[in-house]
Amino acid sequence: MLKHYNIPIFIPEMACPHQCVFCDQKKISGQQHIPDIQAVKDKIESYLETIPAKRSRVEIAFFGGSFTGIPIDIQKAYLETAAKYVNGSRVEGIRLSTRPDYINEDILNLLKKYKVKTIELGAQTLDEEVLAKSGRGHNIEDVENASKMIIEAGFELGLQMMIGLPGDTREKALHTAKRIIELGAKNTRIYPCLVIKGTQLEGLMEMGKYTPMRLTEAILWVKDLYLLFEEANVNVIRIGLHPSEELDPNHSLVGGPYHPSFKELVMTEIWKEHLFERIEFKPDKAIIIYVPHDQLNFAIGHKSENSQLLSNHFLSVKIKTDVKLIKRAFYVDYY
Repeated sequence: MLKHYNIPIFIPEMACPHQCVFCDQKKISGQQHIPDIQAVKDKIESYLETIPAKRSRVEIAFFGGSFTGIPIDIQKAYLETAAKYVNGSRVEGIRLSTRPDYINEDILNLLKKYKVKTIELGAQTLDEEVLAKSGRGHNIEDVENASKMIIEAGFELGLQMMIGLPGDTREKALHTAKRIIELGAKNTRIYPCLVIKGTQLEGLMEMGKYTPMRLTEAILWVKDLYLLFEEANVNVIRIGLHPSEELDPNHSLVGGPYHPSFKELVMTEIWKEHLFERIEFKPDKAIIIYVPHDQLNFAIGHKSENSQLLSNHFLSVKIKTDVKLIKRAFYVDYY
């Protein structure tokens, strides 16, 4: 099985004329400057030196801003630089993120010329009220039209979503996930909404007009969303924002369900439910649970949470791996 690697090139807030209530891309990405062409080359080459040459899928990824909205000459310069590394064996393509209203036929033709494989749209939500309250500057129809154009042009579609925006509910988040599936996305990212210093959201929170999600609430929402996407074979390629110095209460983070191990917390919850629904408790027995190798840490749980909870129902609990198992298959031995 090939392991996927992104070489991330962050281009913070270079193009977007809108100011979403939650947005400060420079602080969210931890990137405070726009990289020049030499910096892009240096980053690609340094990553390629560390990524295993075998059993890996590598993409160069332009993240952090609305890529297709930046001046066309700058787009071309970045894409030309990245395309030189795309050879079908070491680097298989380019992916980028942009806004739904920054997609048209000319843009798609340009991206195809420079070997872009995947286009991710920041949909965030597919509820009109939440879009409006969040100041996104586009509507649901923009997302639908852009998604259709991207797929018809032969690109792989990604649709990113954010939970906990103003006016959001669990039902609206589930609706957004279902629409993402229906629109044909092959992958998604799920971000909890955070309150960053200097954003409109901070002002709303201070006035009592916005209450951030609690961490426990966000974990439960994302657990349900992840399982929904998994059932539909939509790859969840990220859960939560990448940890950075700025995303810290001592820096720019003001509120919201941030945790540096947010994905692990979500996967712990999924495995907790998975195990407790299927294991027969035997207080007079010890148990060994065999799980897939790549799921071991999640099955044990963040800070061994699941192991400790199971230990209340057995003489002892051990969780081990079996390389023959895949996904969340498991079996148990009692002794």
